[in-house]
Amino acid sequence: MPPDDALASPLALPARGRFQDPDVTATGEARASVALSDPRTLWFNTGTLCNIDCPSCYIESSPKNDRLVYMTRAEVERFLEEARALDWPLREVGFTGGEPFMNPEMIGMAEAALEAGHEVLILTNAMRPMMRPSVQAGIADLATRFGARLTFRVSLDHHAAPAHDAERGAGAFAASLEGMRWLRDHAPGARLAVAGRAFMLGREAEARAGYAALFAREGLAIDAADPGACVIFPEMDEAAPTPEITTACWGILGLSPDAVMCASARMVVRRKGSARASVAACTLIPYDPAFDLGETLDAASAPVKLNHPHCSKFCVLGGASCSG
Repeated sequence: MPPDDALASPLALPARGRFQDPDVTATGEARASVALSDPRTLWFNTGTLCNIDCPSCYIESSPKNDRLVYMTRAEVERFLEEARALDWPLREVGFTGGEPFMNPEMIGMAEAALEAGHEVLILTNAMRPMMRPSVQAGIADLATRFGARLTFRVSLDHHAAPAHDAERGAGAFAASLEGMRWLRDHAPGARLAVAGRAFMLGREAEARAGYAALFAREGLAIDAADPGACVIFPEMDEAAPTPEITTACWGILGLSPDAVMCASARMVVRRKGSARASVAACTLIPYDPAFDLGETLDAASAPVKLNHPHCSKFCVLGGASCSG
């Protein structure tokens, strides 16, 4: 860890002075930025509508939030074609929401990415939207055709029902487990992963042991010790104090900008009222116009200035990434 005073000085300043100027921090230092050095992951936000309403959802997804409207297969295909034209070394195409299976074109969008030769990661709560017969048939078909190139990462905030249900509603844990069992039995070629929440879980070793016990009981082929298969995310509270990241921080932290998520990923969104989809810097900041990089991947290849608390707490200091 860096010396306490190396990153702490911005915390003593009024909150209104931090994360304001894209080029300069509240202490007058040059703000860090991250170049798109290895564009291997392209995300699509399928829409912010969700079947549940979680108090701590960073994107405020709910049954009523349609600030990001449904993505379409045609839009996914357009951006995948542009990625090919730009010779991006895409490995993975991710789909997030909201709940992706609320989108009626989710199966088609995943199929387009898989047929283009990419791995596909779908973030889901594995609840009722995924369990509709037409969706189940589509998932089973994709799993049969593409196998392990398809991954479902299920949101399980905790390995025990009470803590998970406190965030997602009574019965949510049982419903998600039912969906995971269905995936285990009917999409056996696809991979399963989970995502938990650090603030609920306490010490990481104990959390992973709890998940391992759950996976063993349920016969789920998920390695709880693998950070890519059992992801434990730091929290994303914009109001919580966190240092601004200066250009000097890379050396202080012993961290390369290439390790930060926006060095390797972009996310396509379609905002309500917009005529076309556009590209956001990352999955975490879909609404802020300062992080909208334009309507093409070419335009979105510009460096990203780390002018948001999520950049600091989640990505740089938290070391987290949304990709697989």
